[in-house]
Amino acid sequence: MEEASLSSEQVPNSECNEIQKEEDGVMTELDYQNGLSEGRKEFVAPAVGMEFESYDDAYNYYNCYAKEAGFRVRVKNSWFKRNSREKYGAVLCCSSQGFKRIKDVNRLRKETRTGCPAMIRMRLVDSKRWRILEVTLEHNHLLGTKVYKSIKKMGSGTKRKSESNSDAEVQTVKLYRALVIDAGGNGGSNSNAREVGNFTDHPNQLSLKKGDTQAIYNYLCRMQLANPNFFYLMDLNNEGRLRNVFWVDARSRAACCYFSDVIYFDNTYLSNKYEIPLVALVGINHHGQSVLLGCGLLAGETTESYIWLFKAWLTCTSGRPPQTIITDRCKALQSAIAEMFPRSLHRFGLSHIMKRVPEKLGGLRNYDAIRKAMIKAVYEALKVIEFETAWVFMVQRFGVGDHEWLRSLYEDRVRWAPVYLKETFFAGMSAARPADILNPFFDRYVHKQTPLKEFLDKYELALHKKHKEEVLADIESRSSSPLLKTRCSFELQLSKVYTREIFKKFQYEVEEMYSCFSTTQLHIDGPIVIFLVKERVLGEGNRREIRDYEVLYNRTAGEVRCICSCFNFYGYLCRHALCVLNFNGVEEVPPKYILSRWKKDYKRLYIPDVGSGSVDATDRVQWFNQLYRSALQVVEEGVISLDHYNVALQAFEESLNRVHDVDGRQALPAFEESLNRVHDVESRQE
Repeated sequence: MEEASLSSEQVPNSECNEIQKEEDGVMTELDYQNGLSEGRKEFVAPAVGMEFESYDDAYNYYNCYAKEAGFRVRVKNSWFKRNSREKYGAVLCCSSQGFKRIKDVNRLRKETRTGCPAMIRMRLVDSKRWRILEVTLEHNHLLGTKVYKSIKKMGSGTKRKSESNSDAEVQTVKLYRALVIDAGGNGGSNSNAREVGNFTDHPNQLSLKKGDTQAIYNYLCRMQLANPNFFYLMDLNNEGRLRNVFWVDARSRAACCYFSDVIYFDNTYLSNKYEIPLVALVGINHHGQSVLLGCGLLAGETTESYIWLFKAWLTCTSGRPPQTIITDRCKALQSAIAEMFPRSLHRFGLSHIMKRVPEKLGGLRNYDAIRKAMIKAVYEALKVIEFETAWVFMVQRFGVGDHEWLRSLYEDRVRWAPVYLKETFFAGMSAARPADILNPFFDRYVHKQTPLKEFLDKYELALHKKHKEEVLADIESRSSSPLLKTRCSFELQLSKVYTREIFKKFQYEVEEMYSCFSTTQLHIDGPIVIFLVKERVLGEGNRREIRDYEVLYNRTAGEVRCICSCFNFYGYLCRHALCVLNFNGVEEVPPKYILSRWKKDYKRLYIPDVGSGSVDATDRVQWFNQLYRSALQVVEEGVISLDHYNVALQAFEESLNRVHDVDGRQALPAFEESLNRVHDVESRQE
C-alpha cells in the first residue's frame, strides 16, 4: 500500500515499503545563457497544487524555471516503491542547499553550498500525475547568470541527452493543473504591442499586453486569499507562456450546485475578436436571472482550448455535466462538447442565429420579405411538417436555394429550430419567442476595446450587482404576497410557491386562459385523450387570428403535454394545458409540473451533496465545500431582515464555539441548527 509522501527528515530507516535514494552531489543538465536575453521565456514560478503528466515534465519545468531565475537544480531525495521500483516522490532543490561534509572541507574545490532553502517537494497522486506539495522560493545567496557546465543526470531510469545547440528549446513542460500559481509576465518586451496574435490559425498563447499576466495572477491570488473556495486553473504552453485561464468565484461555485442543469456558453467576446478573449458559462437562477457559473480567457477558438476549459469546469463541479448546453454555431465547440458532454443535449442559441439575419441576408433583393417568411417558419410552426414546408416555400419563392448560410442553417435545424426541440429542457433560455434574447452576461461592462485590467475591476462590479439583484429578489419573494388577478385556483396555488418573477410569468399564462375559447376532445385511446384548444392570437398587422393547439392528457398518470412545449422551454405549464386541466375538473397543478428550481425556498430545501452518509472521511476538500455551502445558506437567509441578521450572527458565533469545544464532525450539524433557527424567525414573523 502506497504511503503518503514524506520529506527526507520524516522517512524512518525501518520503513519496509519505500526505499529512499540520496542523490546529493548530482547536478542537473542546464545550459544557461550569459545574461537575460530580451526575448527570454519567463516561466511561471512553482506553486503548491501544480500538476504534471510525468516526473520528467515536473523535472523539466523546475529546470527551466531555475535556468531563468539563475540557479542550478539538484535532486535531493527520491522515493521508490520496493516491489515495482516505481518512483512516487521526490525533492528538487537549489544546488546550494546544505553544506559540505566535514571530510570534504579541505578539498580545493570552491565552496558553493550555503544552506539555501529553495526547493519543491512533489509526489505521484491518485490521478497518476505529479503534484507539487511544498514550495520554498526564497534563496539565501545571489542568483547568477554565468554559463554552467552541463552535467548529465539520470531521470526515471533514462539518461537525458545534452543539447549540443545552445539555442535549443527546453523540453516540453506539460502543466496540467495549477490551483495556486505565480506569473511574472508574458514576455520580456518593453512595448505594449502584442507579441503573438490571438486569432491565428493555431493560437498557442494568450495575446496579452505587458503586465496583463501579472495582473491576472495578482487578481486570482487576491481572490483565493480572500476566499479559499475561489477556484482557478492556468494552462501553459510548451514555452511556459500563459495559454488559457479559467476561474470560478465562491458564489458561482455554489450556484453550480443549484443551477447547472441548463448552461449557456457565451463566447461572444472571443468569436467577435474583442480585446479580451473572454468566455463565460451562464445559468439561470430561481428568479429567472442569469447567474455566472465560470469564466475563462482562451488563446483561440480551437477544440483543444474548449476541451481544456470544460475539463477545468468539471473539476470544480465534481464532474457533474449539464442536462442542456446552449452555444453559438461553432464546429470547434461542437466537437469539444461531443467529447466532454456526450450525454448532454447540445443546442444552438436561436437568438444568436436570428441576430445574424440582417448581416447574412441584408444584401438580398427581397430581404424584408425573406426575413418575414423566415420568422414565420421559425416561430409559428408547431409541427415539423409545417416548418419544413414553410422553409422550402421561402427558399423556392425567393430563389435562395444556393445561399450558403441558409443552406448550412437548414442542415443544422434539429439543433436550433424550436419545432425540433420540444423534448429539450431549456429553463427559459430557449429563445422560442421572437422577444426572447440571450444577452452576454457582461453586457454593458465589456466593449470591443476594454483592456484586461479594466475588465478585472468590472468583473467584481458585475458580480456584485448580480448578487444584489438576487438578494433583493429573494427578500421580495419571501416577504410579500403577489397580487392575484383572477379567481383561478392555479394562480392561488402557485402564488405561494414560485418566486415573484417566475410567478408573474405563470400568472400571465393564467390570464391568457381567457383567450382560449374552446376545448374539445379530438381522440381517445384508453386513459389518454387528445384535446384541441382554440386560441385567439394577434397575427400580422395586429389582426386577430384563431390558432389550434393539441394537448395530450393522461388522467391516470396525471400527465398533460401541449404541442407548444411551454413547459420544456420555460419550466411552467402553458394556458392550453391549464385549460385542459380545468376542463377535466383538476383544481391544482400536478406536482411534477411545479419545478423545485423555481420555488422561493429552493436553496433552503435543496442542499446538494450534503449528508453524513455521502461524506468521504478522508477528503478535506469535500468537507470544506459542504461546510461552505451550508454556511452560505445561513448568510442568504440572514439578509432577509434585521431580525434574521441578528439570529444568523448569533448562531454563527455559537456554532464556532461548539466546533472549538467538540470534535470537528459536529460542524455541519451546527450549521444546520443555525439555519433552522433563522427559519424559525421567518415562521414567527408570518
